[in-house]
Amino acid sequence: MIDWLRQPADPTIALGEHIYPLVIRRHPRAKRVIMRLTPDGRGVQVTLPPWGRTIDALRFAKTRSDWLKRQLAEQPDEADPLRDGVPYRGIAHEIVTRPDAPRSVSRQGQTLVIGGPAETATRRLQRWLEAECLRLSEPDLARYCTLADRPVPKLALSRAKRRWGSCSASGAVRINWRLVMAPDAVRRAVIAHEVAHLVHFDHSPAFHACLAGLLDGETDEGSTATYGGLNATEAWLKAYGRGLYRPFG
Repeated sequence: MIDWLRQPADPTIALGEHIYPLVIRRHPRAKRVIMRLTPDGRGVQVTLPPWGRTIDALRFAKTRSDWLKRQLAEQPDEADPLRDGVPYRGIAHEIVTRPDAPRSVSRQGQTLVIGGPAETATRRLQRWLEAECLRLSEPDLARYCTLADRPVPKLALSRAKRRWGSCSASGAVRINWRLVMAPDAVRRAVIAHEVAHLVHFDHSPAFHACLAGLLDGETDEGSTATYGGLNATEAWLKAYGRGLYRPFG
């Protein structure tokens, strides 16, 4: 049970037999209390207006415990992905570790073979996925910049816990490396979103028109059109994006 008479430094919420950490954030532009699961699905995040109190977050989470239980029940099992496999470009791949194989990751059909010591295979897999994310994303960034008539900025990877992409006022573009595990259409839509911000640094109707123009007519396999357009891409991230944060081991 939550102790409502104190405001603990590390607040938690009890749901059934399990206790989950409660991450409390105060956002300067927040007008109301917003609650969601943390990106890894292992805790609860509550965003408060600047004046919000910790006890307000605790009470808010408690009154919505039924909703939280349903959300947590839908989370994927915490199986070891080095045994079960990880998604790569939207397709689940079996993971095979071979101590006698080269240390670099090699893709063989729908199998990723990781050589070298098993205890460091997780780090090598992540480095390979990050490199693949850059390799696949750089041509997309160049293509969308050409369509938008903008110079191609340097692309960097992000390890953000919530944001899939960002574009600074200086024009720097960053995307979350975990997008390499999503279908190509999802990754491309995020990149196109950030390129549209190079033209319109807001979410105005002009921005949305620019973004729609960048993605218009994409009909190749795995394109945004395959998923029914931008709304479907956003829906995919909302439904499956949290699963990309599963730990590798």
